[in-house]
Amino acid sequence: SLRPPQRQSPRRLLSFASPRTLLPLPAAAPPLARSLWQLGSGGWRTALLRPRTGSAGGVSCGCGGLHTEGDKAFAQFLSDEIREERKIQKHKSLPKVSGGWELEVHGTEARLVRKIAGEKITVTFNINNSIPPSVGDETQEEQKPDEQEPDITSTPNFVVEVIKDDTKQTLVLDCHYPEDEVGHEGEEESDIFTIREVSFQPTGESDWKDTNYTLNTDSLDWALYDHLMDFLADRGVDNTFADELIELSTALEHQEYIKFLEDLKSFVKCQ
Repeated sequence: SLRPPQRQSPRRLLSFASPRTLLPLPAAAPPLARSLWQLGSGGWRTALLRPRTGSAGGVSCGCGGLHTEGDKAFAQFLSDEIREERKIQKHKSLPKVSGGWELEVHGTEARLVRKIAGEKITVTFNINNSIPPSVGDETQEEQKPDEQEPDITSTPNFVVEVIKDDTKQTLVLDCHYPEDEVGHEGEEESDIFTIREVSFQPTGESDWKDTNYTLNTDSLDWALYDHLMDFLADRGVDNTFADELIELSTALEHQEYIKFLEDLKSFVKCQ
């Protein structure tokens, strides 16, 4: 039978895989670095949003817009934040993915394209909501001053499309990074990404049909799941690719974050 009653999410050991290269942790981040993104009751953000005495009064600047002392402090804070983020930015340009993949970027969405032996393989991902929440035993207040904050890593869901020449159907595989597989060392190597769903969709159509059958891998036989993973690996979507996609996505997310801060500063600051 291809459908055993129940099992845990797919996980297979790779005896042939070399230990994957984890993203190096940066030097200890400056106090302001990514402070807007810290979870919990971070002092900078709460202090920024807390009403200040006398901040309601407008500041005359001649542009006709409302600009308060709070806006001025906000803009100064954003300037400091942008400066610190640029200091710790690892990639001034987006890193390349090995294996002959061509990169297309449209805002927060990126697409990697590869053509091989009559097939076109595309991998699409979006950096929005791609940073997993911080999970730890200690809150921000309990964290010791000399402890290094965890590195911010983008692990987006991604969709693989395999198109064969002269066919009207595209094989679509919806993949993601399980939280317990990213950033863990010392254990036997396993796949750092998994396939969640598989379906066929019409080739060349931007809107996929919900009426097309979608296979959920939670109830899938191990042998069939392994063949699907090997199918992707033969087309260049393996652990090495998944590692490089994390690096690319993290660089793109950081780039867009800095751009967002710059746009926010321009919006707040009196021009």
